[in-house]
Amino acid sequence: MPRKIITEPSRTLMEFRLLPQLTSHESKINEISLSTPIACNPLTKKNTLLNIPIMSAAMQAVSGVKMAIELAKLGGVSCIYCSQPIAEQAAMIAEIKQHKAGFVVPKIISPDVRLADFHSTRMKSGYNTFPVVDAKGRFLGLISKNDYDVKLHGSLTVNDRMIPRRDIVTVSNTNSLKKANAVLMESHQSVLPVLGEHDELLYLVFRKDITDHLDNPLQIVDDKKRLLTAAAINTHDYQERLPALAAAGVDVVSIDSSDGYTTFQRDALAWCTKNFPEIPVIGGNIVTAEGFQYLVDNGAAAVKVGMGSGSICITQEQKGTGRGLATAIMKTVAQRDLYCSQSGIYIPIIADGGISNSKDISVALALGADAIMMGRYFARMEEAPTEKMTINRRIMKPYWGEGSNRAREWKQQRYNQSQFIEGVEGFVEYAGRLKENIDITISKITSTMSTCGVASIQELHENAELEVVSSLSIREGKVHDIFIPDNSEYFDNDSY
Repeated sequence: MPRKIITEPSRTLMEFRLLPQLTSHESKINEISLSTPIACNPLTKKNTLLNIPIMSAAMQAVSGVKMAIELAKLGGVSCIYCSQPIAEQAAMIAEIKQHKAGFVVPKIISPDVRLADFHSTRMKSGYNTFPVVDAKGRFLGLISKNDYDVKLHGSLTVNDRMIPRRDIVTVSNTNSLKKANAVLMESHQSVLPVLGEHDELLYLVFRKDITDHLDNPLQIVDDKKRLLTAAAINTHDYQERLPALAAAGVDVVSIDSSDGYTTFQRDALAWCTKNFPEIPVIGGNIVTAEGFQYLVDNGAAAVKVGMGSGSICITQEQKGTGRGLATAIMKTVAQRDLYCSQSGIYIPIIADGGISNSKDISVALALGADAIMMGRYFARMEEAPTEKMTINRRIMKPYWGEGSNRAREWKQQRYNQSQFIEGVEGFVEYAGRLKENIDITISKITSTMSTCGVASIQELHENAELEVVSSLSIREGKVHDIFIPDNSEYFDNDSY
C-alpha cells in the first residue's frame, strides 16, 4: 500500500472565485498598494520587495535583458535564465545593472585617442556620451556623437573636439542623488559629471534617468539606485555560477529546478547561504508542506510553489507527479503561517506555473501567495528575446520549456535527467509591449482587491473569501448565448 492516498481532488486556480466584500474609502483603487516581499533572507532578516507582485520566469524564451529592464521599471523583476554559459548570464546581469543607475560608472576615453578610433569604440559600445579623463582619472571634458563628424574630424583627437571642463556644470563631493538631480535639472545639460575632491571623475548622472523615474514611479531599484535583478542558478554548477553573478551585481537568485524537494537543493542552499549570505536564495519548486519546510530549514529565503501546471510543462503527463496549483498554494501557505507563528520569520511564497491571466493572479494572491511567476504571459511581449513571425496571418512568438528538446543541452541540470522531455515547444500570439499589458493586468488586480474591500496584499491574505465553483458556474461567468463578430473589441490579451 502507498504511504498515503489523498482522495480529495487537488484544485486549480480556475476553480475558485473571490466573493465581494465592502469597498470603503481605504480600499478605493487608487489607494491600493501592491508592494510585496519576494525574499526574506533568514540570516540578515532583510526583505527584497517588489512594487508589483509579478516576476517573469527563468526561461530562454522569456527573460532576456530587455524584459528585465522593462519589468523592473514597472515594479516587478525578471529571473535571468541559467540555461546558458556562466559568463553570458553574468554579462546579462551586468547590462541590466548598468542600464539605469542614479550614479553611473561610465566608460571613459583618453584625450589623445583619434576620433576615428573613438567613433569605432562608441559604435561598438552603444553609448553616445563619454567623459574624457587624463592618466590620473581627472575630469577634462565630455565628448558625444554631436561633437564630431568622423568623415571630417576622423584624424583629429578627442581633445580637439570635446567640450572642455570649464564649459560643463559639475557637482563635487556628494553621494546624494537628490542633490545631483537638482543640479542637473537646473543646468542645460543632458548629463552631469560627479567629481571627487581632486577633480577625479566618479560618476555620471543622466537627465533621461530622471525623466525615466518620473515616467515609471513604481520602478524597483537597489540601494545604489540600480534596477533590481534576479537570476536562476542550478544544483550543478552553483559554486562557479553564483560568484560570477554576485560580481555582476545580482540582488536575488532562484534555484531553477522542477523538483526542489531534494538533497541536491539542500546542498546548494547550504553553500550559497554560507558563502554569499547577503544574497537571498529562493528555493523550489515544491507542492507540499513538507517540501516547503525542508527548503526553509535549509536556508531558503522564499519558496516557489508549483509543479507540472505550466502551459508548456508536461511533467504531470510524463511522470505522474505534480499537484493542482491552488491546492499546492493552500498547503504550503498553511505551513508558512505555522512556521511564521513559531519563528517570527515570514517566508514569501511565489506561485509558479499555470497562471494565465489577471483572475488567476488575484486568486493565487488571495490564497496566500506573495508573488506570481509567469512564462507564457511574458513570452508574448515585444520585450521577450524571441523574434516575431507570421503563422496563418497571425503574428506569433516562439515559446518553449526549459525541459524541451530545444533546451536539451541544459535539461540535465534542471531535471536531473536527459532521456525524455518535460516541456514542449510551441507559439504564443504576439501581445505588444509589456507596459501596455502590465497596466491592464494591474488595473484588473487592483479592481478585484477593491471589490474585495482590501488595500494591500497582506489584507487580501487575511480577509479574502473564496469559494469553489462548478463547471457550469465557470461557463455561466463567461460570455454565452450571444454572437460577437469580433471578440477583440471586448477582450484583451491579458485574458485570451
